[in-house]
Amino acid sequence: MTGTSFRTIATSRRGMLRWMGSASLATLTSGLAPGLASAAKELPVYRDPRAPVDLRVRDLMARMTLDEKVAQLITLSTTKRQVMDDALRFDPARADTAYPNGIGQIARPSDRGGAATAANTAAAVTGRWRAPADTIAFVNAAQRWATTRTRLGIPILFHEEALHGFMAPEATSFPQAIALAGSFDRDLVRRVNAVIAREVRAHGTVLALSPVVDIARDPRWGRIEETFGEDPYLCGEMGVAAVIGLQGEGKTLAPGKVFATLKHMTGHGQPESGENVAPAPIAERELRENFFPPFRAVVARTGIGAVMPSYNEIDGVPSHANHWLLNDVLRGEWGFDGAIVSDYAAIGELASLHHIAADKAEAARLALAAGVDSDLPDGEAYRSLADQVRGGRVAIEAVDAACRRMLTLKMRSGMFEQAIVDPQAAARMTGNAEARALALEAARRSIALLVNDGVLPLSPGAHKRVAVIGPNAAVARLGGYSSIPKATVSLLEGVRARLKGKADVVHAQGVFITQSEDRSANEVLLADPARNRDLIAEAVTVASTADVILLAVGDTEQTSREGYAKTHLGDRTSLDLLGEQNALFAAMKATGKPVIVVAINGRPPSWPSVTAQANAVLECWYVGQEGGTAIAEALFGDINPGAKLPVTVARSTGQLPVFYDAKPSARRGYLFDTTAPLFPFGFGLSYTKFEIGAPRLSSAKIGIAGSVTVSVDIANVGARAGDEVVQLYVRDQVSSVARPILELKGFERVTLAPGERRTVQFTLGPDAFRFFDITMREVVEPGLFDISVGADSTRLKTVTLEIA
Repeated sequence: MTGTSFRTIATSRRGMLRWMGSASLATLTSGLAPGLASAAKELPVYRDPRAPVDLRVRDLMARMTLDEKVAQLITLSTTKRQVMDDALRFDPARADTAYPNGIGQIARPSDRGGAATAANTAAAVTGRWRAPADTIAFVNAAQRWATTRTRLGIPILFHEEALHGFMAPEATSFPQAIALAGSFDRDLVRRVNAVIAREVRAHGTVLALSPVVDIARDPRWGRIEETFGEDPYLCGEMGVAAVIGLQGEGKTLAPGKVFATLKHMTGHGQPESGENVAPAPIAERELRENFFPPFRAVVARTGIGAVMPSYNEIDGVPSHANHWLLNDVLRGEWGFDGAIVSDYAAIGELASLHHIAADKAEAARLALAAGVDSDLPDGEAYRSLADQVRGGRVAIEAVDAACRRMLTLKMRSGMFEQAIVDPQAAARMTGNAEARALALEAARRSIALLVNDGVLPLSPGAHKRVAVIGPNAAVARLGGYSSIPKATVSLLEGVRARLKGKADVVHAQGVFITQSEDRSANEVLLADPARNRDLIAEAVTVASTADVILLAVGDTEQTSREGYAKTHLGDRTSLDLLGEQNALFAAMKATGKPVIVVAINGRPPSWPSVTAQANAVLECWYVGQEGGTAIAEALFGDINPGAKLPVTVARSTGQLPVFYDAKPSARRGYLFDTTAPLFPFGFGLSYTKFEIGAPRLSSAKIGIAGSVTVSVDIANVGARAGDEVVQLYVRDQVSSVARPILELKGFERVTLAPGERRTVQFTLGPDAFRFFDITMREVVEPGLFDISVGADSTRLKTVTLEIA
């Protein structure tokens, strides 16, 4: 018996003894009044919330048929139509007929049509939202059916997308993940996700498909906006904060919390050619040192409820069929005991895309054997499992293991005791004033200043006329995985509100980026160049009357997005501005007026011509529903931008992949170009000036199991209050295998008034120095280590630590 198995059994026994010893469950003993004893016998163990979860699950499974167990592994998405009437309401009679053995899970109850997948990209399947009250009515009706009309009364697990807000109408839309990563603010990410959790839970759902902790090393990849950037440590810290915000501490949900789903394990963020779902040609050492750490950190430090494998293959093995990845590493080495849920249609793609299975039935066998517990979004492959068990092709033990984990998730969520959802309470807490205030705070803390010749901050009223120009000026871009919040503020609206009574604000479109603004559309067509040239001429006329130009350029939700099918693409070969946006910038620059570029985008701003000539560049990413207000505040000095870049910004696609934690042999040089990025990782300017001192060590020498405290002084020597992110990096000077030239191991965002000084301290233990040696053992090797601190990955001061 392994140590892990023994601990599991020991925990179960302790729980069982506590339960059996409780006064409320003394009905298990003899001597009770006959009526009380009879009532106790009528209450199955699985229905008693005071019983240990593992005993409840064991009791329930002992009562289940094979078909009922398989039903727990299946999800309904487009197949929701089978249980809805013509008005798209839940229909108990249809459910009785279609799913007599119960329903394990329903995807996105807020979406009437169901989710689009690579196999189904029809417009009818996505973006057809229910009103919030209708979502709650659907959930309540479905749960009423499941708990009263199925044989065992097992409730349905609902899941929703919640990457940067509950993806449903009227919910709060926060800054996209890459913007939140730039805040370098763990507490902010935790608080944002706590609000997301309560809005999701208020609508009857207990599982959120968030966060994404893939490290992103290829900006051609349209999903880079969904990530926390390129660095393993930063992604891990933000991921831990997000999970704790969503589900709280521990493995049992409190009211207002939802289970998180850790996505996507793994290698997703560095696909071949930058194309979504493409192979990730990554060696095991690279996986363990860069791609695994964020997942490992979340599993080690939280009670994460679910993990989702990635679409891609690694070394020829797709993640949904990778027993080593999901069982040996995730469950074995790291001790994860939650549910593994598939990415949408990924199990079927083992046959249709990867061709390692002949059909969906074989794909189901491979995924189940690898440890995937639930088939999202429609259970197309796992619907064959009952027949495959009867035919001897699948062991019942494999079905039992998956069913046990899904039921455990439901038990831990409190679903068996959950009351009906109150639509009035949900309406009061969704998109309310508190949530909107937090969305504004998050937007303020996510904006980074990349270029400034002194033109910023603008003084309100100093310019009689301000021109707000560009394709992203009059629209609030929210990014992917967003819905329709109660309110949004565009840049134009924010500037007009800020300058009301102080200056005239004029506007021109400048150009259109694409022909359509429908983010769910499959085909993406760039706007007509001839029409754009006319619009540029109009913009020049408008801008020529102004004293300063605010130029809002970047992406749309169509030009940077998840490419989930050959007919629904989102990755690009070019990183520069699309369409005629560069021409628009050149025309604005030719007016002779100061041009301040407001970057509203999902992928890093690899715009060399713009950044070289603009008077200022403010990186806003997709900054959420309150973005226009926050950007205007940053432009006019009401706030001081303090965010940093969570990615290295490439100068051209020829540099890719480019990331700060490269190996020493990388970046030797190019003919006719530089290896220097456009902007380094961790970069960001301020309206004030900070001085960061040299690091000081509590001890110049420690043992391999020891720790060291690093102290660094920081001072605001400018005239404005502001934020600086003190960043700590480590480098192993000589090691048995090649190691990165820098590794982020600590960061702290500090707010200082003019003249204020502070000492920031970091504690570095063995985790900061461990790596996988030549034999793939995780070790701390004796030697000398550079400990560096600074404002970004290029402006550093260093001291040497000896580990002996």
